[in-house]
Amino acid sequence: METEISIYLSVCLSIYLSVCLPVCLYIYLSIYLSIYLSVCLPVCLYIYLSIYLSIYLSVCLPVCLYIYLSIYLILFTVSVRSYLSICLSIYLSVCLSVCLSLHLSIYLSIYLCLSLRLSIYLSIYLSVRLSVCQSLHLSIYLSIYLSIYLNLYLSIYLSLHLSIYLSQIYHYLF
Repeated sequence: METEISIYLSVCLSIYLSVCLPVCLYIYLSIYLSIYLSVCLPVCLYIYLSIYLSIYLSVCLPVCLYIYLSIYLILFTVSVRSYLSICLSIYLSVCLSVCLSLHLSIYLSIYLCLSLRLSIYLSIYLSVRLSVCQSLHLSIYLSIYLSIYLNLYLSIYLSLHLSIYLSQIYHYLF
């Protein structure tokens, strides 16, 4: 009795950051996990998979604020006018910090008592789009595709016992 278990875990993470300025950030993360088990006896199998993904994204957005302060002085001396113009510029820097945390826990409990071939393909696609213009918009698209292929092979042994009894009875005639 032989058992094979194949588990494929693929995680794809795509982050698109769009601000008022053309700033694009793409992060691609791929995790591949393959487990092959061969079991000949009835086994109680527990698989615990935990993936913790934390992304700290810090983006500095330069915001420029211009303040023009004009002071006009009029001098009446000899009918000559003088103009004093002062330009005051203030630059503000705004830092945007975004913390995204993803906690993925997968629990699998399989009890095997027959010849079993189990294939699990788990694909998770996570897309996060962060757009900052005047207000903060955060949209998360999470789609999970799970396909399980289960093949059971049961071997039945049939034993046939054929018993033939031959008995001979002799009658003695007197």
